[in-house]
Amino acid sequence: MLVVGFDLDMTLIDSRPGVRVSLNALSTETGVPIDVDLVLSRLGPKLEDELAEWFPLADVPAMANRYREFYWDACVDGGTLLMPGARESVDAVRDATGRVLIVTAKAEAHSRRCLEEVGIAFDEVAGWVWGDGKADALRAHDAIAYVGDTIADVQAAVSADVVAIGVTTGMHDAQQMRDAGADVVLESLTAFPTWLGAYDGS
Repeated sequence: MLVVGFDLDMTLIDSRPGVRVSLNALSTETGVPIDVDLVLSRLGPKLEDELAEWFPLADVPAMANRYREFYWDACVDGGTLLMPGARESVDAVRDATGRVLIVTAKAEAHSRRCLEEVGIAFDEVAGWVWGDGKADALRAHDAIAYVGDTIADVQAAVSADVVAIGVTTGMHDAQQMRDAGADVVLESLTAFPTWLGAYDGS
């Protein structure tokens, strides 16, 4: 069975509109200044790590929970957008009788809500995983490749011994992806269906 893993934020979806609204709401409610543009420029790490840049460590769990409450509402009605080529890439996997696996640091419930918002069909979601957890999810689901926009995504694919496909739609450029061990680097997912069509399993 062909199983392809995809990261979510800045790979399949542009979550920045909803994230911006949620961070601004959290900042307003708490009175803590957050450089939202800076956060949006480096989406990828888990939420708690990002919030630790703005709040005392003891407050981070509560702030993460509150952020997710804001985000539940903010990720719909325009809060989540499709990245270029996302729908075509997912369709290409399914047209090849494959399965689409979402592997993301975003909480599973929020991941499903975002995917449903933009109408992306998927088979499994491994949510709230990062680093070695992403590699474990790829192995557990017998993925043959993982597509992501960060160095950490590439490293997870390398660790899981699957094809590491970097897309330069996030905070890391092509050379950084290659240096991290990417087998393939794409400017966007618009090139993914062609790559998949030529993939021979080697």
